[in-house]
Amino acid sequence: MPRNIILHQAEKTYDMINKNILLIAVVLLGSNYQFAQVPQSHDLRLYDIIDNVSAERIEIDIKKLVSFGTRHTLSDTISETRGIGAARRWIRSEFDQISRDCDNCLEVSYHKGLIRTGVSRRIPVDTWIVNVVAIKRGNLFPNSYVIMSGDIDSRVSDPLDFQSDSPGANDNASGMAGVIEAARVLSKYDFPVSIIFVGLSGEEQGLFGGKLLAADAKTNEWDIKAVLNNDMIGNIHGIDGVIDNTSFRVFSEAIPPNPNEQQLIWNRFYGGEIDGPSRQLARYVEKMTSKYFTNLKAHMIYRLDRFGRGGHHRPFNDEGFPGVRIMEMHENYNMQHQDIRIEDGINYGDVIKGVNFDYAAKLTAVNAVCLAGMAWAPQEPPFVMIGGAVKASTRLKWDAVEDENLAGYKVYWRNTTSPQWEYERWVGNDTDVTLKNIIIDNFLFGVVSVSKEGNESLVQYPKTLIPNR
Repeated sequence: MPRNIILHQAEKTYDMINKNILLIAVVLLGSNYQFAQVPQSHDLRLYDIIDNVSAERIEIDIKKLVSFGTRHTLSDTISETRGIGAARRWIRSEFDQISRDCDNCLEVSYHKGLIRTGVSRRIPVDTWIVNVVAIKRGNLFPNSYVIMSGDIDSRVSDPLDFQSDSPGANDNASGMAGVIEAARVLSKYDFPVSIIFVGLSGEEQGLFGGKLLAADAKTNEWDIKAVLNNDMIGNIHGIDGVIDNTSFRVFSEAIPPNPNEQQLIWNRFYGGEIDGPSRQLARYVEKMTSKYFTNLKAHMIYRLDRFGRGGHHRPFNDEGFPGVRIMEMHENYNMQHQDIRIEDGINYGDVIKGVNFDYAAKLTAVNAVCLAGMAWAPQEPPFVMIGGAVKASTRLKWDAVEDENLAGYKVYWRNTTSPQWEYERWVGNDTDVTLKNIIIDNFLFGVVSVSKEGNESLVQYPKTLIPNR
């Protein structure tokens, strides 16, 4: 029996048991007993999304991106067959085709900005940085966004060499192909929140595509809930000799880079120095992977990015938006932006041979599930407050969420040294909850909104104290 059918049947059985327990409670406690029904534990649509991600289509797209010879930011923009201009026009044509297939459900456009000479030593001449954007517009919250990004550009050893062949098969045709494939799959569904699929340019020259888009998003007051940046999701042969197709990394910063004085005081006296929005997003990715995937593990890395290095989620973090980097577990530096050559018996260069398409499909499916889960979830609980100093219990309070698909709320807590939320309590529609005999000193706390299908918002960490009355 296919895996998805077995999982679907198991989840239906689990939900039926929950409903029977609730029915028994009504009988025992009387028909006047008031309760909020527990939502189903899993959204079965997400299993279909996983199954619909195609390694074969991802392989075709990676090979097509490689066929442009080089996608260097400074490369040819006129040719129909070589250079970054041809590559971005092809990416747009794919988004356009996906949109036609879903009755023009995507808003496809170029997003660009001119980077002047002197801004960066890697931009020696005035250069247009052109991103390719496809938006699946939300039907309830069109100005709220979850974003999946990949990089269009590639390079060899010399960051200014825009003429040599630079296949960029894994770095980052794999991430770009994942974005296109996620758009194909998720375009078949409708969401309350908008989803953006974007190919960003200028990453190797200084993260310019992300800087331009993040700055415009802030200027236009976009409500960005999450940025999932995919940069190298196809290699399973690590430089350390490890071959691993069952795990991946999620990099996230602890707190936003420019906290104000109030935030610094809060973190110092009440905790939260590892509970910023990007870290909650990383926890979400890890939880969704554990919940919906078999034989695949997400490792949260408590760093903005690799040691001393950078990626295209950073510009969004710099503007205060939650963002993480999703990538392979074991890198192979010989196969990243290197001149194609054999030296001392070692093959260098980012070529097709170094990409595992099934693995790239797995990580693409992780992105798709996380995007859909967040886009189907209710809005986050606003203005979460906490209290309980010198008391035997912890109290949490927040403003109610106005959402017809809201089933209720969950409270999460964990030991202060734990990386992931360990304990949870379903509290129905209550927005003022006391956790009896859970001492505030010993744990960290958070609150989520939950949809009727079981999709949860990102955890909202308390940001202020409940006033004494």
